[in-house]
Parts: sequence; structure tokens; C-alpha cells
Amino acid sequence: MKELTVSTSQHTEFVDITAAVQAAVGTLKIADGLVTVFVPHTTAGITINENADPDVLADLEAALERMVPRQGGYRHGEGNSAAHVKASLLGFSVQIPVQAGRLRLGAWQGIYFCEFDGPRRRQVWVC
Repeated sequence: MKELTVSTSQHTEFVDITAAVQAAVGTLKIADGLVTVFVPHTTAGITINENADPDVLADLEAALERMVPRQGGYRHGEGNSAAHVKASLLGFSVQIPVQAGRLRLGAWQGIYFCEFDGPRRRQVWVC
């Protein structure tokens, strides 16, 4: 397993970690198979989405905020319930095929760490 560190600077932020995951695949010497990318946090998630047009991520952030507003009358006392819900909606892991040591993503796909309760320093596990 390889542990990556992601530092965020905003409350909600999508960080492209594709290159770091590819480097981890090389370090782990995964030639063919599947790699799992896992986020061990309850207010952050992981997703695969378009990495060519930044408007896609802006639209994703806006849609999630409309669905799960930051101030929504939640019961959880820490004030970050929306972050928990958004992370659960996106999920905490993705699996990606690896062939000949390379991630097999689509032409426009990237792997994104999704921060919903930042800024923070977070971990991502690649195995």
C-alpha cells in the first residue's frame, strides 16, 4: 500500500491526484490488475470525472451544494453534516484497471480527491 498526502486550501475542493496515483502504481509495481484508491475520511471522497474542462468540476460542486446545502438545519453538532453527506454520495473508493503498469482511464478521465470540510491535510491510500 502507498499512502498519499493531499493538502487542501478551501472548504470544498477537487484535487486531481491522477499523476500521484500513477506514480504509486509504479512504486507498487502493479503490472496488470486493479488498483484501489481509498479515502479514510468521512468528510472527503473520491471520484473519477472529466479532467479537460474545469467547468465540469465547478458544475459538480454547484450541483452538490444545491442537493446538500452547507447550512441545512442538520442535527450533527460539529457543523459539517453536509460534508458527511456529500462524501457519502460520491463514495470513499474507486477501482481502476491497470494494464502494463499504466492506469486504464478514459481519454478525458482523471481521479479526484474531493474535499468537503477543508482546508485540511488528508490521506489517500493506493493499494
